Amino acid sequence: MNLALAKYSKGEEQNFEDIAQSLVVVKDQLDLLKKIYHKFDDSKYFNGTPLEQLNTLNRAVEFIQQTKKLEGRFMSIVKRLKAAYDICSGSEQLSQNERDYIYFYFAIRSIVFKLTKGDAPDIAQMNARVKELIENALQSEGIEEIIKVGEHEATEQDIFDEDYISKINKIKLPNTKIKLLQQLLAKAVGELRKVNKAKGVDFSKKMQALVERYNERKENDILVGDVLDDFAEEITNMIWEVQKEFSAGDDIGITFEEKAFYDILLLLCQKYDFTYPEEKLIALSQAVKNLVDEQARFPDWNKREDIKATLKVELIMLLDEHKYPPVERDEVYQDIFEQAENYKKNRK
Repeated sequence: MNLALAKYSKGEEQNFEDIAQSLVVVKDQLDLLKKIYHKFDDSKYFNGTPLEQLNTLNRAVEFIQQTKKLEGRFMSIVKRLKAAYDICSGSEQLSQNERDYIYFYFAIRSIVFKLTKGDAPDIAQMNARVKELIENALQSEGIEEIIKVGEHEATEQDIFDEDYISKINKIKLPNTKIKLLQQLLAKAVGELRKVNKAKGVDFSKKMQALVERYNERKENDILVGDVLDDFAEEITNMIWEVQKEFSAGDDIGITFEEKAFYDILLLLCQKYDFTYPEEKLIALSQAVKNLVDEQARFPDWNKREDIKATLKVELIMLLDEHKYPPVERDEVYQDIFEQAENYKKNRK
């Protein structure tokens, strides 16, 4: 019994030490966060009307997105704050004012996380007032899109809804608007890539270049509204470019799925510098798509090497029959196989 009591007492002592250390971390991180936000007026969040509180929260989210570096630093500090607060949340050494600020920063982090990752952690850990604000955000023009974009699987109709995109573009918080459009573009490119790998990769590279330019924005660009407006316009235009790809085959009389094979065959002509007649390219793209459809009738194709091997052999025979490529380029086949596998894997 004495041994058990001694062990229990040691455990209790360890818990007290953990709480004490966590309190130090919490107060240190709060101090760092207050320094980041020292030029930001948060008074309406704590003393204003519900609408003023919500607007202040929205502006606080926008404030921290001024630069990628500032956003990253904030997210890292709040992550440490949360880890420490989880341990000492019941301590009487935390004032109500400190707890209010902790929940305030948790709310900001949740919305920023939602904008960048499509999901919001920590909401369950917020106090009732902050949770209510987030729920009320659903009724507020602009901020509701933060919640909606990440909460359902986007379909083609969702992605390219003109009213929906117009609503996002009316948001007066430029960085928040850009993040939402960026999420929408990523979904659009993802849907395209499921069928058309070549075009999907192409748009992915364009999107990445655009995002990198946005992430490299400088502090002196913060007040230049035209800079952020240009980014939003570029992203919006790219969304509409992706939309056009879903019906681009109509101009040459082929389906969206057939166009995926047409694009890879055309790309290989350009890549390896050989010519192939347009009418033959169209016919071959249709034939390749039909062949892949035939093999895709097996539900377990991705687990059966014999089906994959058969597909490769039949593709080689089909390409040879159509005299494609017209020159000896063995590497051509691999790109076509990859497009066939990509299409087959995502075929509904």
